[in-house]
Amino acid sequence: MLSRTELKVEADKVVGELETLRGKPLSKEEKEFLARAYEFAYLVHEGQTRLSGEPYIVHPVEVAKILAQLGVDTITLAAALLHDTIEDSQEVTIERLKEEFGEIVAKIVDGVTKVEHISTTVGPDQDSKKKMETIQKMFLAMAEDMRVIFVKLADRLHNMRTINFVEDPEKRRQKAYETLEIYAPLAHKLGIYTMKSELEDAAFKVLYPEEYYKIKELVAKKKKEREDRTNEYIKILKSALEEHGIDAIVEGRYKHYYSIWRKMVEKGKKFEEIYDLIALRVVVKDVTTCYTVLGIVHNLWKPLPGRFKDYIAAPKSNGYRSLHTTVITNYGEPLEVQIRDEEMHKEAEYGLIAHWIYKEKPDLKTAKEWIERLLEWRKELAQGLAEFDDIKKELQMDEVYVFTPKGDIKHLPKGATPIDFAYAIHTEIGHHFAGAKVNGKIVPIDYQLQNGDVVEIIVNKNSPGPSIDWLKYAKTQNARAKIKKFIKEKLAPELVERGKEILRKVCRKLGKSFEEALQAEGIKKHLSLYQEKDFFMKIGEGTITVQDLVEAITGQKVLPTRKQVGKRKKSTQSVVKVEGIESIELHIAKCCNPVKGDPIVAVVSRKGMSVHRKDCRNLRGMPEEKLFRAEWVVDSSERFDAFVRVVLDSEKNLPSLVDRVTALGAEFVAVKVLKMGEPFFLQLHIRVNSTAELGEFISRLRTYRYVLDAERVIQ
Repeated sequence: MLSRTELKVEADKVVGELETLRGKPLSKEEKEFLARAYEFAYLVHEGQTRLSGEPYIVHPVEVAKILAQLGVDTITLAAALLHDTIEDSQEVTIERLKEEFGEIVAKIVDGVTKVEHISTTVGPDQDSKKKMETIQKMFLAMAEDMRVIFVKLADRLHNMRTINFVEDPEKRRQKAYETLEIYAPLAHKLGIYTMKSELEDAAFKVLYPEEYYKIKELVAKKKKEREDRTNEYIKILKSALEEHGIDAIVEGRYKHYYSIWRKMVEKGKKFEEIYDLIALRVVVKDVTTCYTVLGIVHNLWKPLPGRFKDYIAAPKSNGYRSLHTTVITNYGEPLEVQIRDEEMHKEAEYGLIAHWIYKEKPDLKTAKEWIERLLEWRKELAQGLAEFDDIKKELQMDEVYVFTPKGDIKHLPKGATPIDFAYAIHTEIGHHFAGAKVNGKIVPIDYQLQNGDVVEIIVNKNSPGPSIDWLKYAKTQNARAKIKKFIKEKLAPELVERGKEILRKVCRKLGKSFEEALQAEGIKKHLSLYQEKDFFMKIGEGTITVQDLVEAITGQKVLPTRKQVGKRKKSTQSVVKVEGIESIELHIAKCCNPVKGDPIVAVVSRKGMSVHRKDCRNLRGMPEEKLFRAEWVVDSSERFDAFVRVVLDSEKNLPSLVDRVTALGAEFVAVKVLKMGEPFFLQLHIRVNSTAELGEFISRLRTYRYVLDAERVIQ
């Protein structure tokens, strides 16, 4: 343990490093404040070590250093140094931190501690309800003070930098999933791109090590060529700017490994087909010069139509401002050029953090909008109007900005349609949507809104309201939730009648009249919880089961039979929803074997409902009234049967192929030989979680040296 004198020297050294990284001088009072925070944290963590074997105090210091590089205020730096003190010591309370360092520091540390307590429930195999509770609590902690998430992001970044010291591979994967699902998208949405890229690459390395090192190797091979090409572009542009007397910083920007891999997977491209690995960034003195530089760039290289974005005139929802244009160079390749002034550049690098850093009084307009959205998300999750995956998608989606006829800006996720815009204005405008004009012209219902569109909604006050088909076109969680709620209320009469019919059947089996059943104590108990209409709706939906009714009427517990215990009938009620109504009993159709992600429809039959692919040949000529719109529950971990036709170079490599199937994460069920000889044709029967997993499996299988071809087979 350090002596008092040694500890003071060490504290001054750490504070000096933070000041250097911050790039701005600290006052005497600020230095003393941070030194006290370091000394306090050092004494609390004395004797504790990390998995790396280092003293634990190294971690909070590294977290503070990450934030210092972003230039955060002294309050945030102190909270970073102290962020684990409540977690790691029973003697340290929020009240004690208030006394020692003030209410704001204590509040931030308390928020980070709360997030730490709940964040372990997020991951690919976790219960959906727990995920939603986690995100609700996280958003609440963040909404109380946005600096909570700044510290938490830095904390996660340092933990990901040292993830290799975690011995349990499952824990490593858990942290990596959490990072990709929550923290990297949050950094992206908050505009903190310096953190976002490193978080993604660190998680990518853990989850897909083979792909990570392959991309790294490919990037390294082309590094010299890419650097030479970038330097040439920089030289050309700098020379042109100097001719016009413009003082500017011009630098290259490179795609990181995870974004390259995602583009390859999503677009189905090879590495050699990814052209936009580099971009140029130009930083000038003022806004006017930005537009002058844009003209110079377009004179040097021909701009690509439709690839210019003016985020200065219409900033992103996180405050990001810049000009983006894509041009074709003399090598015939596309090159993106970003143009911004110095203040915009700081905001672009540090996102919402910049509002706390570079202004004497923070501009909290963007922060306020963010806090309101966080609280909206929390409310939607609590009311069951949103699911974990809805929030994750919204965090990860790029945006478009569109205008109302009065010139107000609305930010919507990329791919949003006029229906989404209508519901973003008001629920009633959405419900009575009859069409839309974009830039003065009528557009179809599935039109995808583009940056700068002026949107006018055509309203029909006599409209009966949204139909089931609207769910095909609504892309935002907000619009979909409102449509589902309306449809559920609209279908209430059908569900009530269905519920009554089910109860009548139960009564007939028990030899009781309908009126007698309603007087049973168990049924009265149900009716005390719900109004009569809601009670029958719950039966119609399947929330109250036949077994529940039998037990309620007879007053006796119904135990499953031996047959039921031995072979439980598989239901997909946790996998599929029909028209936004939960708990309806459904079954996967064996004739077409839909996999999560396939377009599906539910079919009414005497046995209940079964889920088919929309293009299933058994549905041809099916009456419309028997078909119901169905959608997958995204968080489900259910696995589905899938069939893949594979062409092998030789029969002798079949055992090797089976090993490869298992290594790629699919569940191997069986193999069927289609044609002997060389090449060797066969059909794999596997189980996967989704079409995305199946697509990735097939894509990776095709890279195996013995495989000549692989494709999905629809039975």
